[in-house]
Amino acid sequence: MAQEPVKPPSRRRFLFLMGGAGGLAALGLARRLSNRLNSVTRTSWALGADVSLTVLHDDRRAAEAAIDDAFAELERIEGAMSLYRPHSQLCRLNRDGALENPDPYLVEVLRAATAVSERSDGAFDATVQPLWKLYADAKKAGRLPDADAVREATGRVDWRKVEVAPDRIRFRADGMAVTLNGIAQGFAADRVRAALQARGVRHALVNTGEFGSLGRKSDGTPWTVGIQHPRRPDAYLALAALEERFLSTSGDYATSFSDDFRHNHIFDPRTGLSPTEFSSVTVLARTGMEADALTKVLFVGGLGRGLDLVRAVPGADALCVLKDGRTMLTDGFPRIA
Repeated sequence: MAQEPVKPPSRRRFLFLMGGAGGLAALGLARRLSNRLNSVTRTSWALGADVSLTVLHDDRRAAEAAIDDAFAELERIEGAMSLYRPHSQLCRLNRDGALENPDPYLVEVLRAATAVSERSDGAFDATVQPLWKLYADAKKAGRLPDADAVREATGRVDWRKVEVAPDRIRFRADGMAVTLNGIAQGFAADRVRAALQARGVRHALVNTGEFGSLGRKSDGTPWTVGIQHPRRPDAYLALAALEERFLSTSGDYATSFSDDFRHNHIFDPRTGLSPTEFSSVTVLARTGMEADALTKVLFVGGLGRGLDLVRAVPGADALCVLKDGRTMLTDGFPRIA
């Protein structure tokens, strides 16, 4: 199936990077770090999101080399999983229904997606791409798709009909298509952080559309991010310290197909409609892939089943914003304000 994806805005139109030294110990560490570390930042665009990497290192050339390696990883991931590159392996799979000799990264992410689908009873499903295309095409025409079209597209959504092997990936039904936008950015954050660590980087902030960190900021405090308010684009909802975990946010505001946000890019694979309970959810987890995928699991599963699934993952915590503006969070979520 030919892909004509609409490049969405970054899911974090307004996200602060913040923090301040707290206490004498932090001040002492800050002096030690700031006296010997250079800060090197590079920005780009990948997998439909703004990308930025900040590395603190005592050798600027070593920092630049580490960032070079990290961006090489991003380029490989783009070539395998991007919906915005017509010749990527994922676009070829969607067009042809099969792919020979896939990149091992694509195999790894599809297998991870299958595992999340199994654990969540299908709340996460990478084969929702037909629904995305249906709604995107309808939006271009200034309307919403009708119920029959939604039903037909939903009939082509089924994670169990994707066969994944090291030498071949194929669909077992016609008209299927995969999007990895719900998990690939998290995988990218994992691979980027690993690339930096392999070069000896001990302090860094990673933003591939999902956030991860290493070590501390130059002032000795944890890397801290602000979570966008889902209804106020110029404000943040809360601050969260990463502390070596990854953070992902999904919101109904990111790509909306109706002015009231009722129809958006997050689909319940069973109905073809957008879930109605949350405006946004934020998940912290030990890996970027977990954090990224769990935001969709939570969005679709809701306060009951969704939160249970998050709590079942070691090291995972969540902050939820309901449609009526109320917020709920798990006990371990590191909310600062």
